[in-house]
Amino acid sequence: MKQLIKCVPNFSEGHDLNIIKQITDAIESVDGVKLLDVDPGKATNRTVVTFVGEPEPVVEAAFLAIQKAAALIDMRKHQGEHPRMGATDVCPLIPISNISMEETAEWARKLGARVGTELEIPVYLYESAASRPERRNLATVRAGEYEALPEKLAKAEWKPDFGPASFHARSGATAIGARDFLIAYNINLNTTSTRRANAVAFDVREVGRILKDPKTGKNLLDENSEPRRQPGTLKGVKGIGWYIEEYGIAQISMNITDIRQTPLHLAFEECHKSAERRGLRVTGSELVGLVPLQVLLDAGRYFLKKQKRSVGVSEDELVKIAVKSMGLDELTPFDPQQKVIEYNLAKDDPATAKMLIRKNLQVFANETASESVAPGGGSVSAYVGALGISLATMVANLSSHKRGWDDRWEEFSNVADQGQQLKDALLRAVDEDTDAFNAIMAAFGLPKGTAEEKAARQAAIEAATKGAIEVPMQVVRLGLKSFPLIRQMVDTGNPNSVTDAGVGALCARAAVHGAALNVKVNAIDLKDRAYADQAVAEANAAMEEASKLESAIMAAVRDKMGV
Repeated sequence: MKQLIKCVPNFSEGHDLNIIKQITDAIESVDGVKLLDVDPGKATNRTVVTFVGEPEPVVEAAFLAIQKAAALIDMRKHQGEHPRMGATDVCPLIPISNISMEETAEWARKLGARVGTELEIPVYLYESAASRPERRNLATVRAGEYEALPEKLAKAEWKPDFGPASFHARSGATAIGARDFLIAYNINLNTTSTRRANAVAFDVREVGRILKDPKTGKNLLDENSEPRRQPGTLKGVKGIGWYIEEYGIAQISMNITDIRQTPLHLAFEECHKSAERRGLRVTGSELVGLVPLQVLLDAGRYFLKKQKRSVGVSEDELVKIAVKSMGLDELTPFDPQQKVIEYNLAKDDPATAKMLIRKNLQVFANETASESVAPGGGSVSAYVGALGISLATMVANLSSHKRGWDDRWEEFSNVADQGQQLKDALLRAVDEDTDAFNAIMAAFGLPKGTAEEKAARQAAIEAATKGAIEVPMQVVRLGLKSFPLIRQMVDTGNPNSVTDAGVGALCARAAVHGAALNVKVNAIDLKDRAYADQAVAEANAAMEEASKLESAIMAAVRDKMGV
């Protein structure tokens, strides 16, 4: 499996789009790297770029971008709201999949060494790549910003990890590190006051605010003569207030470094509470860079629960609720296809475009009806099963919003949420079944000249056939799991939709029987007879169980209808 890392360099240029384009062109010149997002800010005079790929090409692209930025950006002329110390201010590497943090940190060190040696730019390692504990915190490394570098570089304790310990006037210094996923997030306020925005930031950020003597106004000190602080309400959050001339408003600018402790919606809510206490109002927010899909799904569920509405809605609807609830589209349009990592990665992927579930109903039906053997009964069984549980989910959502049943919204929301999960799993199986069939065809196409080739071909056929059994078997199991939810909606759901639940039961039975047939036919030629016999036995038992459950549900439907 591929190792994937993300790189999010911040360049000290937010006005000149030609400079930004030259930097991103350097990134895109590297094969195996995908540019996900370019987010320039005029007030901050800073551009955040996001790209992803395997470690080696990502590090190469990062080096070329730093090199290009050093050639094009003159820090002697730079002014902006955001703290900065170099043309490429920071360049973090973030593990995405199949790679550890320590491995990612080692790639960061390799990048730092190359930048320091070849470009002669002072490099400080931070976060998980830091060479010493006191350099882990980016704010500490960047303290004093660009203007403090001449004095800082002269101190032995601030000798760079790589590159010369001398002031590079044009390019400044660069911080390179490895870190967990960070969300750069700005909260919009209905004020132009930086001081008031800072007050809110101090309320919520983890380090809070320095306590002062109310009589003298001087800092209160602890036993170590360090300033005493009142901690903020949010763990893993850094924040400041600033005024954005471009928008004519003040913002709380936050970095959420631990999204498990402080999810996005909690950061929004805490800022809202603090602002309200201070006579301010949060009007919206903006994400800088990209965000994992789960962050928006969690936010969507949070705000639906707050409204006492069913959370068992589609992924698209959850994202829409999150965007509207947090005003993520207040300042600029919010395009999930661009701003959500998973969507962005998939949008230009040819394999994604070929997926059956991406096709409209007419195209899917036409492709099924063509002379091609795939998609076939397995994919159709999975899709019919998805339609069946979708009907039960629909009844649950209608029930949760039924007039007079307001106190039961959570009961039906739980059913709808389970239904959505089953639906999504069955939809995935639509393409997984076709992929499994194609794997068998590929195995049969392997060479069979030598004895070794024959053995390898047979092993591949055996493995692919087991895969072609496992996928429909998963559909069988998911179909059986659908029946209890369907029955619950017949018995307790909105009576006006009882026939919809009944149709759901018919679909679930068809899905189980159809998928079971696929299991049985693929098991015929399997060499591993113990595996085959067990699969066939489970399929037969499931067909019998599905018929009983469907029959009982249809009897209940007829009873509800009085016919």
